[in-house]
Amino acid sequence: MDNHRRNLLKASASAAVGSLLAGAGSAQAQAREQEHSPGGINGAQVKSVPPLAARVGLRLATCVPGADGAQAVMVVLDDGRMIDLQAEAARQKTKLGFDAGSMLELIKSGDAGLEQVRTLAARALRDKAPLLPLAQARLLSPIPRPDRNIYCVGWNYLDHFEEGKNARADKRTETLPDHPVFFTKATHTMNGPFDPIPQDAANSTQTDWEAELAVIVGRRGRNIAEDQAMDYVFGYAVYNDTTERDIQQKRHGGQWFKGKSLDGHGPMGPWIVTAAGVRLDDMRIVCRVNGVEKQNAGYKQMYFKIPRIIAELSRGMTLEPGDIIATGTPSGVGFARKPPEFMKHGDVMETEITGIGVIRNTIRAEG
Repeated sequence: MDNHRRNLLKASASAAVGSLLAGAGSAQAQAREQEHSPGGINGAQVKSVPPLAARVGLRLATCVPGADGAQAVMVVLDDGRMIDLQAEAARQKTKLGFDAGSMLELIKSGDAGLEQVRTLAARALRDKAPLLPLAQARLLSPIPRPDRNIYCVGWNYLDHFEEGKNARADKRTETLPDHPVFFTKATHTMNGPFDPIPQDAANSTQTDWEAELAVIVGRRGRNIAEDQAMDYVFGYAVYNDTTERDIQQKRHGGQWFKGKSLDGHGPMGPWIVTAAGVRLDDMRIVCRVNGVEKQNAGYKQMYFKIPRIIAELSRGMTLEPGDIIATGTPSGVGFARKPPEFMKHGDVMETEITGIGVIRNTIRAEG
């Protein structure tokens, strides 16, 4: 990575304050608050903003301001206020080099786009410009409609691989493969950080949780060397690879795609933290269901680390800016428990990654 790009990624208009989330016992009450909010406003579900690593980085969210605003990309500050890039550019009479309503366009704009974001945010703070409280916005997935399928890594924690051996319908794989296991989820699985996950009981009642770290690709690349792979990371987000186990394992020849790809079965958010704002070795990946902790693991426990994943995935295959890579889930999933546990209508799934934030999704019956 050249120094110019490194400096841009480390640029931040904000400093770190606050704790990670409110008490887990309030998860269902917070979910109910959102259901009764006008226009789906859900920003109040963010009870505090996690500190950024070493006071650097940017939090970039996709929001709808107010009950009837237009989708916009915003910089989230430490105190929970947000800078609307499009509105602030208009106030400053600045022409942006990207569509401020699209996170994908910001990512694709590269270094120049990040430079504009940093400058815009710094001027907004200097001028004490009007800012939007999180509580007055609806947070969407940072990338509401990905350009391409979400790339995923299976069996990337040893404990998760081992816990599933006896529970998996396919018994052929007895040892962890020498290379990462890749699959994809369809684009319509993407869901917001506080939006409900649909469950059609006529199709499946084996809805399972999988807390994961999502990597957002920042540059086009093919045959990326492992020692250069981190230069291609734009940032990180919280992700849950929500899965229908019976569809995944017992239908369609045991091929995972369909069981992983039902609509709304991939919530992400609450924002993207740029690469310099995250310290991977300090990260914890946690999942709770109705306030009860089900998964808790660190990045150090990940078997194939991010550089290896990017190098292997890009071998002979081009990665594009805005591509999403879900890096695998730790042990503690429902189907491997004794007896198995699955989520039902009304259950609240919380996914937390320290240093990034928390997403909270309610299972909602449909059909």
